[in-house]
Amino acid sequence: MYLPKHFQADPRQTRELLSGIRAADLVSPTADGLFATFLPLLYDEAAEGLGSLVGHVARKNDHWRLAPSGESLVIVHGPDAYISPGWYASKREHGRVVPTWNYLTAHIHGQLVIHDDPVWLERLVRRLTDRYERERAAPWSVDDAPRDYVDGQLAAIVGVELRITRIEAKAKLGQNRQSTDVDGVIAGLERDGARALAATTQRWRREQLR
Repeated sequence: MYLPKHFQADPRQTRELLSGIRAADLVSPTADGLFATFLPLLYDEAAEGLGSLVGHVARKNDHWRLAPSGESLVIVHGPDAYISPGWYASKREHGRVVPTWNYLTAHIHGQLVIHDDPVWLERLVRRLTDRYERERAAPWSVDDAPRDYVDGQLAAIVGVELRITRIEAKAKLGQNRQSTDVDGVIAGLERDGARALAATTQRWRREQLR
């Protein structure tokens, strides 16, 4: 990853990216080239070392069968948005401004481990389901489906785990801009409805002013 020092995410931003992960791109180097799958993931912070990312793929997806020739990579995307130069106070001062794109992202490197175990898979599926159903008025549960149907669905998937060895996290939030430009970016993002990135930028801005 191209990671200038001033755009390096701090530990809190990195942890938020990982704990807030929903779905991401898993990319593995194989003898036939790169193989990628977009899939829901959970971050297991309690796992050894830097933790791990866990998810599952369809059994018919060859990703789990292809032995990686090196470390695999998960690309995590946080909030992102277009930044208009019209939002900068410096546009009115000297006009030497251009558009850009602000974002949070992380490249998570690690060893890919396969779990073809129905007990492991059911535990994962229940965790994934609980994460997205628990806030609903009438949450769906795995137990709402017939047991033989659940067993059939579990047989159709395979678990994947990325045991993390290295994390590169980037938070491009306007650290190279003057403070009045950043204030203009926050206001512009809010007007455009990019509230997640606006809130992240605002939080970083407050921390800088402490």
